[in-house]
Amino acid sequence: MESFFERVEHVGGWPPGRKDLHWHVLPSPAEAEGLLSLYRDRGLMPRGMSPVPDDGLHCTLLHAMGVGADDIDLGAVVDDVRERVGQRAPFTLTFDRPAIGAMAVEISGWPGRLFGELVGDVTAVMRRHAGTEWTAAASRYPHISLAYTSKGAKDVSAADLREALAAIDGPLAQQVQVDAVHLVAQWHDGAAIRWEQLATVALKGGMT
Repeated sequence: MESFFERVEHVGGWPPGRKDLHWHVLPSPAEAEGLLSLYRDRGLMPRGMSPVPDDGLHCTLLHAMGVGADDIDLGAVVDDVRERVGQRAPFTLTFDRPAIGAMAVEISGWPGRLFGELVGDVTAVMRRHAGTEWTAAASRYPHISLAYTSKGAKDVSAADLREALAAIDGPLAQQVQVDAVHLVAQWHDGAAIRWEQLATVALKGGMT
């Protein structure tokens, strides 16, 4: 397999340590535990895979590549996002069992339409405030990565991971309540993704 971190650095143009603004949906601690509990210590995290901890699980709406917190009026951005998403009702994302991708163990979710509306909201606001000299890496569908390929990924067998996944008996889906979106300054160190929380914006009646 191919290293996620090497690819985002050398192909995606996101070097280690650079803090780019991201908008995420974040699972609650209980939801994160439900998403991960079946898959710990079950052969899905060999050397060459970097597991995501419970408090690192995230469902990205937008990666504003090349835009940092000092490049933009954060207060104005948050106000504009609040005006948009504050009119949208909370909803539930349902996530299926994981799949083995080229660079991650990933779970995909639905409904895509409601998720896509949030992606459109935050992308439009960032385009308005950040200008055009950046890349909007917007998510095309809801997904959460449970582990990323990292150093030693070339020795990881995707077939072995699929075999380990097939051996796990468990529910087909877990749910994440979407009642807010979160703005973070996010970076990676070549082995893990990290972020600093900057703002939380509730959907209509959310975060109660």
